[in-house]
Amino acid sequence: MSSIVVGMADCRLSNDADAVLVTYALGSCIGLAIHDPVAGVGGLLHFMLPESCLDPEKAEANPWMFADTAIPLLFRSAYELGADKKRLRVRAAGASHALDETVAFNIGKRNYWAMRKILSRAGVRMHAQAVGGGNCRTVRLEVGTGALWVHTAGIRDRELVLPGEALLSERRRSAIFSGKPVST
Repeated sequence: MSSIVVGMADCRLSNDADAVLVTYALGSCIGLAIHDPVAGVGGLLHFMLPESCLDPEKAEANPWMFADTAIPLLFRSAYELGADKKRLRVRAAGASHALDETVAFNIGKRNYWAMRKILSRAGVRMHAQAVGGGNCRTVRLEVGTGALWVHTAGIRDRELVLPGEALLSERRRSAIFSGKPVST
């Protein structure tokens, strides 16, 4: 498997089944992952701030920085690779207050609500999330399987599964440790 790093204020999409999209140090930022299992398309966005009106020049130079410019662009880019809105699995991680201990600015919370508002207006359902708290997270999206792994310091990595997929996740975990293939 080849890792493709998604930096801060960055996004990567792939239809390579061997690719793993990974982003690090999600504090108040959000990692938004989308995956179409039929088209085999995955995308991972690491946005930093809720609204581009905070700095229109930066938004024009890097639309991946802001939720309101980055999220629509993520979805349009996925559609160009063959993804279908009705099949997309949408998951998010981050929005903590790890770097804002006083919670004075509430960037994580503002990012979260901006993302939810944008998705709701577009008629897109959030399927699973690991948000809030005070820890930074690392997220890995396996494009071939759609598995989304969340790493939090001091806590065992966990797969962020969709409702009803817990059994499949257990089978995957068993297959990883036994080395036996698993059918989906």
